[in-house]
Amino acid sequence: MKSTEINEKSPWQDITEGNKIFEPATSRHFCTGEWRTATPVFDEEKCKQCLLCFPVCPDSSIPVKEGRREDFDYDHCKGCGICAKVCPFGAITMKEGR
Repeated sequence: MKSTEINEKSPWQDITEGNKIFEPATSRHFCTGEWRTATPVFDEEKCKQCLLCFPVCPDSSIPVKEGRREDFDYDHCKGCGICAKVCPFGAITMKEGR
């Protein structure tokens, strides 16, 4: 299931205090991208597919398929900007807002 296909409809009674996750591998069930205050913008023309951004993303929001990175998973990206700082080609820039 793609993250964009997740239709989160958790009743408030099922949400933990502070939306804490107590079980492993459940973070994909929570769309945390709405917490973002800055958004990474991917410029595919500038990208050289070095994949330096992929391992530094703390939210695993940079999908890679067949050795090539794709656009961000905005459902889970929190906009930390680490990817933009490590990109040597300027293919990732940060913009204010979601």
